[in-house]
Amino acid sequence: MNRRVMIVDDNEYVRASVDIICESAQLELASASGGPECLEQLEAGFRGVILMDIMMPDMDGWDTIREIVDRGLYPGNVIVMLTGMGEPDSKMEGLQEYVSDYMTKPFSPDELLDSVEYYLTLLNAPADHE
Repeated sequence: MNRRVMIVDDNEYVRASVDIICESAQLELASASGGPECLEQLEAGFRGVILMDIMMPDMDGWDTIREIVDRGLYPGNVIVMLTGMGEPDSKMEGLQEYVSDYMTKPFSPDELLDSVEYYLTLLNAPADHE
């Protein structure tokens, strides 16, 4: 069963907090400080739930998602936005279908785990063969 989560955030304290939360739930955590590092891990085979910040230097969350889709790295992953922005901005246009959830910081550890567990269940569900 896939229990993998990736936090993509330029803030080391957010990454450390998510690490503690995931460790307590026995989830395997990958950490990326930005879009390029996220893409490297996806190309190396990461599949799971991606917790994506929006506001990051160099390559923001929306640009990272666009690159994930363009490179064909989306299958087998679920993207959850984890951001300080209260509402999605206009850069989300055309990417809605790739974002499963939108959570704002500060976040509740229970809310984060509930969301991650839900999406891991969906990823691990057997495919329908009709």
